[in-house]
Amino acid sequence: MRLIESFKKKKLVLLNIFLMLYVSINLIGGERGLISYFEKNKVYDNLLKEEASVSNELKDFKQKIKLITNNDLDYLDILYREKLKFGTKDEILIKLK
Repeated sequence: MRLIESFKKKKLVLLNIFLMLYVSINLIGGERGLISYFEKNKVYDNLLKEEASVSNELKDFKQKIKLITNNDLDYLDILYREKLKFGTKDEILIKLK
């Protein structure tokens, strides 16, 4: 009986305690909490690094395509020798891999 009466008198205090617990738990661990924020931040940083590497690869490919379409003989000679393992009679080919 006394317990129920004391709860009735301290309703506002209990309500504030429960609300603070709810807010603090969701602030730290919820779907939009701090832990989730740091995980999403790591994923974002990884994606930025991946984007930088892919854009560098794209620049290299564009440069190679430009050299091929312009019929750059030096680059075509490099491709020819590298892909077909071709050399002249007086050259010695050494495979490094």
